[in-house]
Amino acid sequence: MKEFIKFGCKLYQALNRTRLMQRMETKMQGRTEKERPVWFSMWFLASIATFGVAFFPMFYRLIENRNRHFRHETLLEKQIIAFLKKQGKEQPATVDDFREMNAKAWATAVILIVPAFAITYILSRDLLVHERRQDMFLAAVFPERMFMPQTIPIKKYVLITIVTLGVGIVYWLYKVINQYNAHFKAQQEIEKEIIKLMEDTKVGEKRM
Repeated sequence: MKEFIKFGCKLYQALNRTRLMQRMETKMQGRTEKERPVWFSMWFLASIATFGVAFFPMFYRLIENRNRHFRHETLLEKQIIAFLKKQGKEQPATVDDFREMNAKAWATAVILIVPAFAITYILSRDLLVHERRQDMFLAAVFPERMFMPQTIPIKKYVLITIVTLGVGIVYWLYKVINQYNAHFKAQQEIEKEIIKLMEDTKVGEKRM
């Protein structure tokens, strides 16, 4: 009878872990399907052709991508922590410091010119902080894996912008957009790796 109860408990825990992994996989796959890069050259040429009008939807799209990605990452970390808790493993510390930007308000404010510089700086700073936090979190969860954050020289971009009397913001914006695109692409690979590790865990449990 005791052995039957123990078996039932183990089966229940295994089913819970399986459901949790399935939910994580579904959310990760949904995130991958929605992801669309922003092509700077296309938007820049469109802005020239429309006398700057295309800059408004471009900045809106950038901010929305930033919000969506950081929101997803916060949920993903919580899912991973819940998964580790189910396994009885130590959970890494997290800092829930995500602040959503009002995409419509910021994009509309670009008409005043100065907010365009502020948006570019905020996007750069937030990606830099986000990648460092993500690297620390993943290193704690998957110590056998290495995830390298990008180098984002914000001071260099600020200096170029100042020296060129503001014209350098075009180069800075170009770099920021490429960095976000690279981060989103790397995120897809990271999530595939996480799913693989989860599946390996699932196979190990079945063998037990």
